[in-house]
Amino acid sequence: MNGKKYFGTDGIRGQFGIEPITPTTVLKLGWALGNVLIRSNSRRCKVIIGKDTRVSGYLLESALEAGLSSSGVDTSLLGPMPTPGIAYLTRTARAQAGIVISASHNSYQDNGIKIFSPEGEKLPDETELEIESFMDKPIKTVSSRELGKAERFQDAAGRYIEFCKSTIPHRLSLKGIKLVVDCANGAAYHIAPDVFMELGADVVALANRPDGFNINKECGSTNPKLLQRAVIENRADIGVALDGDGDRVLLVDADGETLDGDEILYILGVSRQRANRLDGGIVGTLMTNLGLEKACSRLNIPFERTQVGDRYIMNSLRQYGWYLGGETSGHIICLDKSSTGDGIIAALEVLHEMINTGRPLSELKSGLDIYPQHMVNVSINEHQDKPKFDVNSDVNVQKAVSEANDELAENGRIVLRPSGTEPVIRVMVEGDNSAVVAKLSKSIAKTVKSVTDSYYNS
Repeated sequence: MNGKKYFGTDGIRGQFGIEPITPTTVLKLGWALGNVLIRSNSRRCKVIIGKDTRVSGYLLESALEAGLSSSGVDTSLLGPMPTPGIAYLTRTARAQAGIVISASHNSYQDNGIKIFSPEGEKLPDETELEIESFMDKPIKTVSSRELGKAERFQDAAGRYIEFCKSTIPHRLSLKGIKLVVDCANGAAYHIAPDVFMELGADVVALANRPDGFNINKECGSTNPKLLQRAVIENRADIGVALDGDGDRVLLVDADGETLDGDEILYILGVSRQRANRLDGGIVGTLMTNLGLEKACSRLNIPFERTQVGDRYIMNSLRQYGWYLGGETSGHIICLDKSSTGDGIIAALEVLHEMINTGRPLSELKSGLDIYPQHMVNVSINEHQDKPKFDVNSDVNVQKAVSEANDELAENGRIVLRPSGTEPVIRVMVEGDNSAVVAKLSKSIAKTVKSVTDSYYNS
């Protein structure tokens, strides 16, 4: 957590009703953010607030609005809006900050808060620490005359739809493409189908009837089986699966095969290299498949790994001056088009390549050999009175990893990392033999479970 009490790698997230995702703490967060903004701005401040479709979003939206108002900051409410849409509107509406109320790919019981800078990017660590310092202080409201006001943002969906369409050449038409889009019953339910339809595609929409409880439930990028069946049944050319807040995307080809974020990055990298639009290389993460790294090497495309999380990908892209990066989960950043990961924009760029080449999606991924990966999530019972367990420094875990590396030789990788959003340690093993990979991941996970249970229960 880098010394932060509330903010993790992807904002503040947790189960609704349990700290810090409670009405009182979120109200305090709004007040604290307002005070930080007022200290650094010489004019009246405005914050844009958007959310996904989970039922707790209404309450948290009200709490944030009240906290910001009590500090003297105005709010503009978007309603349900994909995370990248909130980033875009924050930037173009010249707001001093944008807030996303979402737990992304998690189930409806969870929720979270992410805050964007005026540029539509994640806040720097120092700003998050400054906000946290205010959260430890008692709330002092401004006078009635200075209270912030709230308004509804007009035509938010329409503006974001037009932006998405503008990211591909204006003469490009999707006419003749049959497309199935799974909206995950999330924030893109009223946007993604319209983007593809207005560009000419024949669209079948799935999971586009949110009820507050069905977000990501047996649908979306975390569960593409619904989409796979629909693509086959509708004889579609492509399927697009978004997650609950619309910043991730997985694709399904006409044969019902799923393409993850690594395969999408490969397609976009090859496309951009051929069109002289790559402008550098590709940034992946510790979890990016070894096959993508090897494919980039064969194509003379520079490739770099960073920690898991779009914050770290963005930092690396800025450092190298590159534009393309992403995660296996489908979080794809095209920095020349958007300031954050955007599932719709990434899908549009792949569709652009399909039309330009006249090749189906299944052919666009040819040349990429994906290595078998197996990941085990080891649940841990953290205690606030104990420091976080450092899995990579434990002697027993190091021994298990060393023995596994000897068996993999030069044909694989092992990654152990704590999740930034859940109380789990992820154990990932990758190699050229799927049976060996599965065996080793389970063996290491067993060791990790034993030592973490011993540590937290002692």
